[in-house]
Amino acid sequence: MSKTKEINIFIENTYETFSQTLDLPQITTDAVAMVNTFLENKQWVENSCLSGYDFKLLYFDIVLCTDEKIHEINREYRKKDAPTDVITFAIFADSSEDERFIFDNEINLGEIIISLDRTLLQSTEQQHGNNSFNKELYFLIAHGILHLLGYDHQDEETLAQMWNIQQKMICSCKE
Repeated sequence: MSKTKEINIFIENTYETFSQTLDLPQITTDAVAMVNTFLENKQWVENSCLSGYDFKLLYFDIVLCTDEKIHEINREYRKKDAPTDVITFAIFADSSEDERFIFDNEINLGEIIISLDRTLLQSTEQQHGNNSFNKELYFLIAHGILHLLGYDHQDEETLAQMWNIQQKMICSCKE
């Protein structure tokens, strides 16, 4: 994979009264940089749902929401009655190989949903070692991107591997 691949990310903030200022154009630019960093690493790509696929465009959505909204989604789709920080709907990665389709050399990876309330709380508690809201938000975006790409963490070892890749992806950002 090369940097010539087009990445299209749509970020929607459904939490209009959130207390922090969000620079959505910069967050979008940085999320694209994260994906490009991922695509530049042949081993990461080979271990992802993109292995063996040729494409011109990757795209996905990021929805920023309240704890209340992510709680509702978590209850409905994951049968977990609690808010969480990030949920991914990995359309491409979660489909069987014979059900994956690429239309006009474009791959829709799916959707990442992030609770801004949870992001703020986790940044103040430094739950993931992040001491600012933006660092925690970028951590969750990178984590969601990896899930969209087929990465998962079933144990401490795979979680550590994901966090290592996430850090390298985040380092590509200007934040």
